Amino acid sequence: MAYRHEEFVAALSKFAQRLLTPYEVDAALDAVVRKVTSVLELTGAGVTLHVDGRLRFVTAAGEQIEAMERCQERFDAGPCAHAFNHGETVAVADVRGRDDLWPEFAAEARRLGIAAVAGVPMQLGEVKVGALDLYCREPREWADDELAAAQVFADMATGYIVNSDKLRQQEQLSAQLQTALDTRVVVEQAKGITAQARGVTPAAAFELIRSYARRHQAPVRAVAQAIVEVGLRI
Repeated sequence: MAYRHEEFVAALSKFAQRLLTPYEVDAALDAVVRKVTSVLELTGAGVTLHVDGRLRFVTAAGEQIEAMERCQERFDAGPCAHAFNHGETVAVADVRGRDDLWPEFAAEARRLGIAAVAGVPMQLGEVKVGALDLYCREPREWADDELAAAQVFADMATGYIVNSDKLRQQEQLSAQLQTALDTRVVVEQAKGITAQARGVTPAAAFELIRSYARRHQAPVRAVAQAIVEVGLRI
């Protein structure tokens, strides 16, 4: 079964554009799950991520797929765990008869009417993030081009997560730089006020501010703000 190539290309273009704008990771992963389901004509798909030392279900398309994902999370066994642990795609045409692979997962598949499954690793270099799982109700011989397309979706999902972390880091850095700048401004103002009030140089005024902060176990910025905003004199 060939995948929908034109829809696949359009999805990649949209996903790439999303990376350049603010986005919520959970919404982005939901979009990946929905689109891979459509492009590969699946029953559904799911994403499991490695969080706090274990694999945890994050999102899935449909209640049956969510149940399959939670089964993997509970027993730490299935295509997701295999893809994550081995860093390679695993594809099974009909998992219902594969108790030799994952007995609890196979039993859940029989209960829910799921046949074909595949797990695709989500990782960046040596950093393992999680796995993208594919599900079909009917037995399916997974074609190489289908699994290759699924890997691209998994890589895109990984990109969303990594890029989001970098954006948060940049936002934190920007906030820290702004805080440092604001502190510098208020300290300079406090130095000027203290220097004028005490008839000393700005350098001597800063030492007075710092000594006061140490004696009262307060941050220099807090003392400076008190001098500027509430009229503290030292």
